[in-house]
Amino acid sequence: MMRLIHILVIATLISAATYVYKIKFDSTLQAERVAKLRNELRHEHDVVANLRAEWARLQTPARIQGLAERHLKLQPMQTNQFDTFDNLPPRPPEVPPQEDPIASMITPGQKAANARPDTTGSIGNRGVGR
Repeated sequence: MMRLIHILVIATLISAATYVYKIKFDSTLQAERVAKLRNELRHEHDVVANLRAEWARLQTPARIQGLAERHLKLQPMQTNQFDTFDNLPPRPPEVPPQEDPIASMITPGQKAANARPDTTGSIGNRGVGR
């Protein structure tokens, strides 16, 4: 009888040790995975920082000015290029709104000129907004 108890205790200890070893192995794998993900994240942060620095360098006004001078045939603005408001052409005459033929077909009794600007041809606004 004692022998059976000793065998059961030894089997329990072996299974407990195996379970603890499995937990330790899994946690080691997870720790390695976390470290790998942290390294990838750090690398991605570095890449983003490099791209932002490159973007800032490409956006500098001095660089853009140099590119414009080198590749565009622009000339400095002269003061005689400006004019006064008196020399502007007159405004075009205001065109009165024309009658909408589709709206007049949908609501034949109502002329488009009498319609409020927020009405449509299909829905009247009886009592709305008054």
